[in-house]
Amino acid sequence: MAGSGRLALWSVAGQGWVRGSGPAVLSRLRDAAVVRPGFLSAAEEEILSGELEPQLRRRRYEYDHWDAAIHGFRETEKSRWSEASRSILQRVQAAAFGPGQTLLSSVHVLDLEPRGYIKPHVDSIKFCGSTIAGLSLLSPSVMRLVHTQEPGEWLELLLEPGSLYILRGSARYDFSHEILRDEESFFGEHRVPRGRRISVICRSLPEGMGPGEPGQLPPPC
Repeated sequence: MAGSGRLALWSVAGQGWVRGSGPAVLSRLRDAAVVRPGFLSAAEEEILSGELEPQLRRRRYEYDHWDAAIHGFRETEKSRWSEASRSILQRVQAAAFGPGQTLLSSVHVLDLEPRGYIKPHVDSIKFCGSTIAGLSLLSPSVMRLVHTQEPGEWLELLLEPGSLYILRGSARYDFSHEILRDEESFFGEHRVPRGRRISVICRSLPEGMGPGEPGQLPPPC
């Protein structure tokens, strides 16, 4: 798959950060798997990472996730933010979520060490609704989506620091997604060296759940 050098690169016009197995899957997921590079300025990225660092520093990296989906990570849920960070998250809400969607009150924060990775998984409807949106901080990475029934159908997203990715509907429920480990981190033929990566993930509310209801930490994204 990635980095093999044998697969044709089909890029969405004007989006060099999305590639897939062919034009059909790119068309199918055009609005369901979206990357917006440069969503954050360098200053905004520093605001978020600086606010998160004290809380993350108090935690140790873990290597056994409750559903075996992540390796080399620490995570938390955060509901209180500075005014500057709240302004950024409001921009995420406006960019990624429809006017009828309610967001979970807590934001999921996932910190991967340089050799950490997220294994292929499909999101559970218990933890979040039809849309998730994640800000990528500190390090570039590659997210791979593979159709659960047709593994020959796949998509890869290049997630640069400061970018926003959005997964909706079919991209979440019909495709697994993962963050590639460092030794596999290629986008086409281009090596994407992995460093420490923080993702700040907003999620729409699952059906039947109130916005303030507590729950187990969601699967990684």
